[in-house]
Amino acid sequence: MIADFHLAELNIAHLKDRLDSPLLRDFVAALDDVNRAADSADGFIWRLQEGAEEGAKERAGNATDFRPFGEEYIVTLSLWRDVTSLRRYMMSAPHQPIMARRTEWFYPMEGPHLVMWWVPAGHIPTLEEAAVKLQQIAEEGPSDKAFDLSQTFPAPHPGQDG
Repeated sequence: MIADFHLAELNIAHLKDRLDSPLLRDFVAALDDVNRAADSADGFIWRLQEGAEEGAKERAGNATDFRPFGEEYIVTLSLWRDVTSLRRYMMSAPHQPIMARRTEWFYPMEGPHLVMWWVPAGHIPTLEEAAVKLQQIAEEGPSDKAFDLSQTFPAPHPGQDG
């Protein structure tokens, strides 16, 4: 069965230092493994990454050059089959051990840092779209249009917009 909707997910993190700093060395060293695990995870569909359109770059395959929220913030933007698939990946190695160390590398966020929403299958979300969803959850709280892991919502029924 082909899904009518996919789960879009944006996560932002406030860096404590530059990516080339000694403080972030372990985080940066783990990115390739974390991304490979995502790419092969059950339910994974797509993720934002450098080098996809432009050919090889120094950090091709990562999304660390995208800075829509400011130079001190990095983002992940991805698509998943459903919330269960995303949660399963988040709790797996190598992602979970890296997240357990997040306070070493990232400042606590004021306001939401993660937002999820349903998109029609085949739609690739933009960073601009994701920023709107993050603002929406910040202003209105979780809803069927923008939510987080604390309160999720099912995919719309076929024929509805995400």
